[in-house]
Amino acid sequence: MLVLAGLLPEFRLQSESGDSATRIGITAAIGAGVFGLLTALVWPLVVRALLLVPALVLGLLVFFLNGSLLLVALSLIPDGRGESDPQTAVVVAAVMSAVASATSTALAVRDDTAYRRRLYRLADRRRRRAVAVAGPRTPATVFLQLDGVGHDVLRDAVAEGLMPTVAALLAERPGEPPSHRLTPWRTDWSSQTGASQLGILHGSNHDVPAFRWFEKEHGEVVVCNRPASAAELQRRAVARTGDAGLLTVDGASRGNLFSGGADQLALVLSVAARRGRANRSRAGYFAYFSDPANAVRTAMSFVAEVIREIAQSTRARLRRTRPRVSRGGLYPFIRAFATVVERDVVVAAVIGDMLAGRSAVYADLVAYDEVAHHSGPRSRDAEQVLVRLDRSLALLAKVAEHAPRQYRIVLLSDHGQSPGETFRARYGLTLGDLVRAGCGLPVPRRARRTRSGAEARAAVLAALHRPVEEGGEQRRPAKRREPVVLASGNLGLVSFPDVRGRMTREQIDRRHPALLPTLANHPGIGFLLVRSEEHGPLVLGARGAEIRLDELSDDPDPAQLPEPLREFGPAAVAAVRRTDGFPHVADIMVNSSYEPSGEGSGDGEVLAFEEQIGSHGGLGGAQGRPFLLSPYTLSPPVGDGAELVGAEQVHRVLRRWLREAADGPQVPLGGVPGGTENPRPAEPVEEHFAAGDHAVEDKTH
Repeated sequence: MLVLAGLLPEFRLQSESGDSATRIGITAAIGAGVFGLLTALVWPLVVRALLLVPALVLGLLVFFLNGSLLLVALSLIPDGRGESDPQTAVVVAAVMSAVASATSTALAVRDDTAYRRRLYRLADRRRRRAVAVAGPRTPATVFLQLDGVGHDVLRDAVAEGLMPTVAALLAERPGEPPSHRLTPWRTDWSSQTGASQLGILHGSNHDVPAFRWFEKEHGEVVVCNRPASAAELQRRAVARTGDAGLLTVDGASRGNLFSGGADQLALVLSVAARRGRANRSRAGYFAYFSDPANAVRTAMSFVAEVIREIAQSTRARLRRTRPRVSRGGLYPFIRAFATVVERDVVVAAVIGDMLAGRSAVYADLVAYDEVAHHSGPRSRDAEQVLVRLDRSLALLAKVAEHAPRQYRIVLLSDHGQSPGETFRARYGLTLGDLVRAGCGLPVPRRARRTRSGAEARAAVLAALHRPVEEGGEQRRPAKRREPVVLASGNLGLVSFPDVRGRMTREQIDRRHPALLPTLANHPGIGFLLVRSEEHGPLVLGARGAEIRLDELSDDPDPAQLPEPLREFGPAAVAAVRRTDGFPHVADIMVNSSYEPSGEGSGDGEVLAFEEQIGSHGGLGGAQGRPFLLSPYTLSPPVGDGAELVGAEQVHRVLRRWLREAADGPQVPLGGVPGGTENPRPAEPVEEHFAAGDHAVEDKTH
């Protein structure tokens, strides 16, 4: 404070006539003391009052709130010796808080001695409390989800030295085996967080065909990351399984879309739509930002991340990097929130859970997924995020050493990401434009001028037996007859809202005879799924290709798999057939084309129907191949030669691990708090090791 008073002319700590050095020092001490006292007493109340403010705004308000507290502190100094204008007060308060952060042992993460001393103090207090209340504890588990990090991306990041903490878990030490095993698993057709996390936490992702879809009976679009939609999806999953979720016994859910049945919640979307005391989803913000040092550090990191994103996007634009999407507008702030604010709050919440000795914690770190969407899954920008995520893992590993009970740390991802151009960038029109053209509806002038748009219009006129004319007016059909076209990564959904129930292929052909051929023959589309009145589920491809799914097994011979599913692998048959059975599957499901890399890496490229150069949501490439990194002290996820398939099977594996510790936390197999009992027999561990277990449908789900 003394240094700042000497540097800033608008900041004064003495009377106008001047004071001795001793008097100035006393004034500075009084000012700093009052500022610290106000911060300790008033700041938590202010943060709690601001929990209704969007989190993106809260970080920016930190500086102004600190400055206001400093102005109050200066006004309380006797004889009016403290004085500052508002702008200078903001700067002074920010610098003071930053200095406090830098010198505090609470933030001395890289100073192992100071950091360990603090952890020992915290852990010893909590350990004594826990032992006095409950006696010795059995091992607990922390599940950390690295959102969007594919199996191959993680493996390559370890090989390149980007993630030394993960490498230490996998590397063999002299005379010792690695502590963790790396297992790939395969997602459902809907390879996105909503479907995967709902299945992992609640045991069922039935009737989640995509990230967003249209429900005809309600006339609404369901979007997985909307609070109301997330709450409804969680309600449906609980009703289907009769089980509140994976985390119902002494569990904590941090940064997730769904609660998993946990009582301790922070940044959980499915409860964010609630209001009042029942909404505890923002509790993580209060716990973290109630410490002003945390608030200032995160706010400064937030600003630095915004600047970093602007610099990186400018560099990509100047270098004419391809593929590339727009990264302007609010995106730099959205990225900073995902990579800084949410990461800091979630990690701090998990640390609190571990030091409190909670039995099961599931947390989602979304930083990589957000950056990879706009920069690419293998980009330098995304690699830098992996480096920072590894540091967070190292921090949690240190905390685990001092927790009041043993913690088993399991890393996993919900999906990967597949690179590629956007559909619009390659062909000059969106999937919605192509569908409208195939239906004979008006399309934007830019789309009509593209080759795809012109071909679609010609196909419509030919199907209607009308001459192809470049001029003339187009009659616009009634609004209710227009299709709803939605995109989830490289998965598209086409629904006709005026038709009750799912339209059949025959109905679509009668109404829009050129639509299905237009879509199936487009080079940017891999295949379509429709339902036929005569043949059941059909997969349609280019040049009249047609696959009757009911005539194929779930695991066909890859060499005999017909086009257009051959490029997507034999597992595509079971994934597509399962989605076909969902009540809310779209009238037409559209999967983009997939171009394998030819190197066996599984990367390949897809064409996103959204503006993303790293995408997920459908079939094709690394997006469907996430990972599960588990300690060898836990039983293998699946038996030798078997494959871990689908989020629901991952849920069963995690449940089994929570049950393995003798007298450990038991996940209820029936009964929802506040609901009716629906008991189910426990699953024996042995059944998970049977060959082909992944192909057996769990009828309880």
